[in-house]
Amino acid sequence: MSDRPEIADDVVAGRPPDAPLLRRQGAAVAAVALGGALGALARWGLGLAFPTPHGAFPTTTLLINVVGCLLMGVLVVHVAEVRTAHPIVRPFLGVGVLGGFTTFSTFVVDAQQLLASGRPGTALAYLAATTVGSVGAAWSGLVLARATAGGAR
Repeated sequence: MSDRPEIADDVVAGRPPDAPLLRRQGAAVAAVALGGALGALARWGLGLAFPTPHGAFPTTTLLINVVGCLLMGVLVVHVAEVRTAHPIVRPFLGVGVLGGFTTFSTFVVDAQQLLASGRPGTALAYLAATTVGSVGAAWSGLVLARATAGGAR
């Protein structure tokens, strides 16, 4: 490794040290953008298919966030522990697809709207369910993937 952090970052990310800036970052930016668009479209489609009535418990958003966190746990094991993944896989799937799919900003807006409509109990239950469910799902994804992966690379 190098004393220069940017070179160390290049090596960790699988890029040749001192590669031109666009060569180093362009593919990752494109992967995140494409993955984010795909993830956001999937989330949007689920929101259309299973809308939450105003003032109701936001089940669809809760499930999207929990499933996204479960998949993130599985992804981390497969790209970091089980396989030698192409350097673009993590930005595409992790940051892009799953980052676009999960919607923690909507989670906060939903909770705020529940509070504003006089439903503090529902808001608190939603905040707790999303937080505990998402962290638990990420942990479960890690455990499940490790148990079924059949060994490290």
